[in-house]
Amino acid sequence: MSQDEAFSQSDLESAYRLRDIYRQFKQELGKIIVGQSGVIDELLIAIFSRGHCLMQGVPGLAKTRLISTLADVMALSFQRIQFTPDMMPSDITGTEILQEDVETGRRRFEFHKGPVFTNLLLADEINRTPPKTQSALLQAMQERQITVGGRTLDLPDPFFVLATQNPIEQEGTYPLPEAQLDRFMFMVMIDYPSREEEIEIYRRTTGTDPGRVNQVLAKDELVKLQQLVLRVPVGEQVYQFAADLVRATRPNQVGASDFVRHWLSWGAGPRAGQSMIIAGKTRALMMGRLYVTTDDLVAVAPSVLRHRLVPSFNAQAEGVTVGQIIQKILSLVPRGKGERLL
Repeated sequence: MSQDEAFSQSDLESAYRLRDIYRQFKQELGKIIVGQSGVIDELLIAIFSRGHCLMQGVPGLAKTRLISTLADVMALSFQRIQFTPDMMPSDITGTEILQEDVETGRRRFEFHKGPVFTNLLLADEINRTPPKTQSALLQAMQERQITVGGRTLDLPDPFFVLATQNPIEQEGTYPLPEAQLDRFMFMVMIDYPSREEEIEIYRRTTGTDPGRVNQVLAKDELVKLQQLVLRVPVGEQVYQFAADLVRATRPNQVGASDFVRHWLSWGAGPRAGQSMIIAGKTRALMMGRLYVTTDDLVAVAPSVLRHRLVPSFNAQAEGVTVGQIIQKILSLVPRGKGERLL
């Protein structure tokens, strides 16, 4: 495929603009957030790919601050929902309230929008609310619409759900249904900072200067860059690698490895491969490349797969983690360097 067939001159300029924006993002976020470089990369990949993220980490690791800072850098509207066991679906989507017209005395229902009508929605501790309430986000995440009272309403564009869950406290939590987990492009793991990073956090957060960030990107340009990502060409070898990798996670697949049959009860579906390829396109552009390699897919594979694989009792009994299973699968699936198309 020639360069002219793939990208126009304006597309090429936009592609290099995305690379520069990525660098500016890192610089601006670094004013507020200490460390977590890999986490920031994964969040940015998901955002440019129009994907949602599930973030897992213990309390106090600045998840909320990171997400609100992202919204500031992109000038996006931001809402935070603290999920609780008594929350109802209408607390997310909104509700119809009976209003009376003062002049005519007639009554009619008026819809009051809920916090889901935003660009960036932080669903904090999403696993603390029952499945009925969790499911209120399903249509929003997949179709970027909600249906209330027989009416379908569009959500703002762009729209992202960044959800968090606490891996420690399991009492009073409700595991997310598999259908909802599959709608998250990435599951991002947030770990403790290093000693040096932790000391720097103390310096920044115990003084009088909270730090400020500059806007790097406007909403309209973000939407255009998301469309650009979809036009990045992908070689046949990359498609085949994505299919081989996803199919290798399925214990009931013909030719599945013995360790997959032993350690996994369920593997990933086609949406995992779709997410991997789109995320690979975004990563390639962020790295300044106009072509996708299998290395891009390998880089994003753990975050794409870790919430889509269901470990068996054998894995739990033997102390084998999903992350270890993914790394073993990655080491066995053959891959080349990908095809350079531009």
